[in-house]
Amino acid sequence: MVAMSPAPLRIPREPLYVGIDVSKVTHYAGLVSSSLLRRHKQFSACPAFSFENSRKGFDKLLESLDLYAETTMVSVVMETTGHYHRSLQAFLQEQGIAVYLVHPQNAVGVRSKSDKIDALRLANQLYNQVELGAQALDASAIARRVSPPSPAAQQLRGLVRHRDEVTVDMTRRKNKLTAICDELFPEFIDTFKDVNGPTALTVRKAFPTPADVAAAPFDELLACRARNLPSPAALRDLQAAALHSIGVKDPARLHSLIFEQQQLIDELLLLSAHIHELDHEIARIVMASREGQILTSLPFINAVGAATILAHIGSIENFENAAKLRAFFGWSPRGFQTGTSKDSSTLTRGGNRILKKTLYLMAWTAIRDDTEWKALYDRLVPSRCMWDERLKAYRGKNKVLGRICGQIVSVIYALLKADADLVAACKDGSEPPPPTLYDREMHRSRRSSQLRRIP
Repeated sequence: MVAMSPAPLRIPREPLYVGIDVSKVTHYAGLVSSSLLRRHKQFSACPAFSFENSRKGFDKLLESLDLYAETTMVSVVMETTGHYHRSLQAFLQEQGIAVYLVHPQNAVGVRSKSDKIDALRLANQLYNQVELGAQALDASAIARRVSPPSPAAQQLRGLVRHRDEVTVDMTRRKNKLTAICDELFPEFIDTFKDVNGPTALTVRKAFPTPADVAAAPFDELLACRARNLPSPAALRDLQAAALHSIGVKDPARLHSLIFEQQQLIDELLLLSAHIHELDHEIARIVMASREGQILTSLPFINAVGAATILAHIGSIENFENAAKLRAFFGWSPRGFQTGTSKDSSTLTRGGNRILKKTLYLMAWTAIRDDTEWKALYDRLVPSRCMWDERLKAYRGKNKVLGRICGQIVSVIYALLKADADLVAACKDGSEPPPPTLYDREMHRSRRSSQLRRIP
C-alpha cells in the first residue's frame, strides 16, 4: 500500500479533481486541486493512493477524499475500460459525487507509465478542462459528465445486452443448420424457403434424412405443418425429391450430421424460447416507464428498439443538446474541405455501433410506412439525388436517409428532454403529469410552418 502525503487542511468550497485508474482488483486514485498544485508544484507530485475494488476499498476512498474536500466539491474521472468502472461509478453517484468518463488515452510520448501516473494524469486532465476551461484538441480526450441512469435504463441494460448475445448465438446455429441441410438434403429448400423456420425444423427433427422423409407416412408429414403450410402438393413433391436426393450417402458422415443437427435444433428452439421471454420482460419494463411510453409512441419504434435506446443512453441528461445525442448514435457528419479541390462530408466512424444499426433500421421503417418522415423522404429524393437514366431511378438516396436519421434523433431528444425537465420541476415529490407523447398532427404542422419560412 502506498502511503499518502500529509493531508492539508480542507479549504472550504475548493473543487477537488480525482482521477481513478481502474483495474479488476485494485484501483489507483490521484488527487489534483489548485491548492495541491501550489503546494507540490506539479501534478505528478500530488497525492495518490490505491484502494481495493470492494466495499471496504470504496469506503476508504470516501474517507480519504473527505480529508481534502466536501463531497459536493469532488469530481471524479475514469476511463471507460471494460465493465470494471461501473460498480465504482454507481457507488460514487449514490454519494452525490460528480462522475466523468473519458475514452482510454494512448500514452504517446510518455517517458514513464504507472498506475499512479495514469491516475494523476487523468485528474490533471479533468482539472484543465473543468477548472481552467482548456479545450481538448481531440474529441476523444474530452471528459464528459454522466448522470445516473433512469430506473428503466438500469433494468434494461443487462436485458438488452443479453438479448443481443442470444440473437448472435441463434444466428450462428441457424448458419450451421443451413450448412447441414445443404449437405444432407439440398432439395429441401425447394419446399421450404426458410430451412430454419418452425415447420421446417419440425420436419427436420422428426425426419432427419431424405430417406426418412421419403418413407414417412403422409399424415405425419401433414401434422408437422403450422398454419396449413406448405400445401399437401408441396409435401408430396418433397417426398418425391427425397427419393432421388443428391445429399451425402456415406454412413459415417450421415450419422455425424444427424447427431449435430438434432442438438442444434434443440439449442435453437431453447434460444428462441429465451428470446420470447426476454421480449416479454423488456416490453413490460418499457411500457411501465415514461421514457418507454414516449419512444414507443413513435410509429416505427417497438419495445425492443425503445429498450435499446434507453439502455445505451442511460439518461437524456447526459446530452447537452440533440447534436450530442446524434454523435452518440454515430449519426453526425464529418466534413473534409481544402481549398476548392475537395469539399465532402461523411458520417463519423464513432458512435455506438448497436444504436447506429438500430437507428438505420428505424429510419427504413419510417420511410416505408405512412409517416411524416416518408413525406419528407419523398420530397427530398428528387431534389437531392441524381437521376440515373439507365436504371430509371434516383442514385445516392443514402444521404437523404441520413437526413431522416438525424431528424429522428432530434425528435427523440426533444421529447425525452421535455419530459425530463417536466419531472425535474416536480421537486416537492408530487406526481408528475402524464408524459407528452409523439403527435403526428403536431409534427406535420411544425414541419409545414418550417417549410413556409424557407424562401
